[in-house]
Amino acid sequence: MNTLLDFHGPNAGYALELYEQYQRDPHSVDAETRAFFSQGFSPDTGSMVAAPLSDAPGALTATQVEVIVRVGRVARLVREMGHADAQLDPLGVNPPPGDPELSLSYHGLTEAAVASLPASVVGGPCAEGATSALEALSRLRTVYSGTVGYEDDHIQIAEERHWFREAVESRRFFATVTDEDRRTLLEQLTAVDSFEQFLERVQPYKGQKRFSIEGIDMLVPVLNTLINEAAKAGTRELVMGMAHRGRLSVLTHVLGKSYEDVLAEFPSDPRAIDALEGSGGETHAYTGDVKYHKGFRLTYQNGGSVSMPVTLAPNPSHLEFVNPAVVGRARAAQESRDRAGLPKRDILASLAVQVHGDASFPGQGVVAETLNLSQLSGYRVGGTIHIIANNQIGFTTTPQDGRSTMYASDLAKGFEIPIVHVNADDPEACLAVTRLAVAYRQKFGKDFLIDLVGYRRLGHNEQEEPSFTQPQMYEKIRQFPRLAVKWGSELVKRGLLTEAETKALTDAAWKRLEDAKEIALKTGYPKHEDHPHTESDPWQVATAVPARQLQTTNAFLNAVPENFAIDSKLEKAFLGGRRNALDGERKVVWAHAEALAYASILEDGTPIRLTGQDTQRGTFTQRQMVWHDIKNGKSYCAHQHLPDAKASLAVINSPLSETAALGFEYGYSVHAEGTLVLWEAQFGDFVNGAQVIIDQFIVSGKAKWEQNPTVVLLLPHGYEGAGPEHSSARLERFLLQCAGSNLRVANCSTAGQYFHLLRRQSATLKTDPRPLVVMTPKSLLRHARAAATLSELSEGGFQAILDDTRDASRKKNVTRLVLCSGKVYYDMVYGAAPQYTERPDYLAAEGVAVARVEQLYPFPSGDLEALIASYPSVQEVIWLQEEPQNMGAWVFMAPRLEKLLGFKPVYIGRPEEASPAEGSQTTHNTEQYRIVTEAFLNVPARKRAK
Repeated sequence: MNTLLDFHGPNAGYALELYEQYQRDPHSVDAETRAFFSQGFSPDTGSMVAAPLSDAPGALTATQVEVIVRVGRVARLVREMGHADAQLDPLGVNPPPGDPELSLSYHGLTEAAVASLPASVVGGPCAEGATSALEALSRLRTVYSGTVGYEDDHIQIAEERHWFREAVESRRFFATVTDEDRRTLLEQLTAVDSFEQFLERVQPYKGQKRFSIEGIDMLVPVLNTLINEAAKAGTRELVMGMAHRGRLSVLTHVLGKSYEDVLAEFPSDPRAIDALEGSGGETHAYTGDVKYHKGFRLTYQNGGSVSMPVTLAPNPSHLEFVNPAVVGRARAAQESRDRAGLPKRDILASLAVQVHGDASFPGQGVVAETLNLSQLSGYRVGGTIHIIANNQIGFTTTPQDGRSTMYASDLAKGFEIPIVHVNADDPEACLAVTRLAVAYRQKFGKDFLIDLVGYRRLGHNEQEEPSFTQPQMYEKIRQFPRLAVKWGSELVKRGLLTEAETKALTDAAWKRLEDAKEIALKTGYPKHEDHPHTESDPWQVATAVPARQLQTTNAFLNAVPENFAIDSKLEKAFLGGRRNALDGERKVVWAHAEALAYASILEDGTPIRLTGQDTQRGTFTQRQMVWHDIKNGKSYCAHQHLPDAKASLAVINSPLSETAALGFEYGYSVHAEGTLVLWEAQFGDFVNGAQVIIDQFIVSGKAKWEQNPTVVLLLPHGYEGAGPEHSSARLERFLLQCAGSNLRVANCSTAGQYFHLLRRQSATLKTDPRPLVVMTPKSLLRHARAAATLSELSEGGFQAILDDTRDASRKKNVTRLVLCSGKVYYDMVYGAAPQYTERPDYLAAEGVAVARVEQLYPFPSGDLEALIASYPSVQEVIWLQEEPQNMGAWVFMAPRLEKLLGFKPVYIGRPEEASPAEGSQTTHNTEQYRIVTEAFLNVPARKRAK
């Protein structure tokens, strides 16, 4: 047997498939078959000719079988690769790349041969009613290579692929587009087009930045259709995120923000805007943001009983970083947190919609990080609908220079997300794929992506000339008809409207804009009532928990359920010690105090969401909040079964992500008011990976967008000789951005302080909402002297300043007051670098007092003033830290202390460095010893009282 003709009937098709598999990968077939093909087998049977098929399967000739196999292969390739021939670019500047395998001739087929076969060879809805395989294949090409391109071959679940292909090939959602939809389309496109041209032509708006939507005008009808379809499907809330391209049109024509309000934000004379008072140094709660970064909220009504909130989240120019925040908001909207246990989730409660840029989707890593959250149990939202607003160009960068993939959307393939590319100048197709997207999400609870391929009619920001860098493209665009005009002409051609009616729509749109302009010019730039913040904090918050309650809770938290096989080491090292830790001695270590704080917060009725890398266990094996049965692997979290808990707890191990993980928690905390949301870094310096989320959202979200984030950042911090990467949580970066009471920043030194700090944050979530940044310890986690007693938890509260612990009667003799923060206190008092036997004797140092600043911001000026006043003989105040001088708290504390003291404080610590810490344990020990020793050298003598 040397050719395919030597095989008969169905065996010929099987042999051909095996041979193709062998050609792709010889080792994919068994050794005997591989040897057979290697001897010179040829599939060539010459030209395929038409021959009538017999009804008897056994009578098929080898030639007929091969024709069937090849036609079936072409049909499969059209389904898989038809998008390569789709007419997606409205301009025609970037023709489809095509695929030679999609042609009949590539497979040695003629139209006559294909026409001789029944349509069933092609199969699917396109074959229904077709007279032959040729007609069915032609229909298939129309579906897959028209103005829409579909990609689903990367989806691994057969049910999803089959549903998707049936919906596509039946053109089910095209059939739902009615004449009323077509007329509504024109109304929306006319409104968008008139608005953009009005801003382009009319003073005082002409030439001002707006990041026009022109070229992807269909984004507005797509979003409106999506909202309507989601509401009909029972969705109760919709949360959107997008960058600035087209945002003004989305705000006005989707969210319903009035023209008057938008136009008022284009000041005719910037000098006419009243400057914020505050040159004297005070800070403000609200500074605002540019018009194309702002968010808005609409309550959507469908004309009936459906009422659905729609929120467009604000976003800075960091284009894709709103993605995780939007998904976090959607998750918060889906969860009920008013009962003990895990939160209850309903995916119909919300829908997340993301509008991406074609350059930023493949270009910014936060996109991949956020997509990775989509199927994780602690983060999934039942499917996000993604839209790439694809104008085929970045600022000035072409796709060839901006990505390594064929499509901007290819990243989504790795997450098995169906992808539909659609020509943005085919309005009906755009509506159809939008309805397909909502239906898929409803059916499978998974993400869906629409690649809306258009162009950008103007420059990046209306103030630059695009033809400098893309002259040929923009020569074409200058002559290219506007979509509203094209669609109006199409409806006239179809007899759905007259030319007079289309003109009337345009005239009415311009009249509305002219009227809005007059109102906006009279109203002026919108002013917000501003309340200058003082750097204050509500210290007097009740955070103590009755001793009996703590004892009862502690017993429950450390009791192993029946029939639960716990690890013996866990039982011995953790539970045994924790059960007896409330006996009056100093035994409540850091994570134990945290566990009691969380339990009491749940018993108070405040929900908790705690996430981070390995957070259930804790990076340093300290938390152990979730136990695992050693026999069956089942997990148990005692906090979720507390008898007196009135709210839910979610404790989640996050993926290895900082940006998306923290962005998600930011969004969750904004949406779930009154929930204690905490994110823990594996090591404090890992927070570097989320710097954009910190800078653009957490620190400034209140000032720019009037949002109230309350997320808590737990950042392990402290110098133990672990090197530059595991020492510093970059405290200085947070302090640098403190203003207007936008944050709380703490560096606690005891487990009791941490207990009260957490409870204070929970108690003020609604009355004084703001984020909390905590420098959490590493070496102090099990430090006996940092542990708490029962009375320290059941009495008192958080203290911004901890005074020297020695007898107060010695205060009159103190001439040097050393202020520090965090773990370095223990190095001073109990000795750093144990290999050095000659250490300063803290107890004998009569002239030195050591106090701890536990809360750095808001700056506790009143408490510090009282502390300093209690030392009447002080001549020298030192700020001591283990971080380098250009890092840590020194730069923040120095001017504030000088203002408070009336003289300059003295610095002790590491010198200025480019790196946070030494890479050598020996060098670290030397420096640490030097720092704490200097605190006790050359103490000033006490001056005689006058």
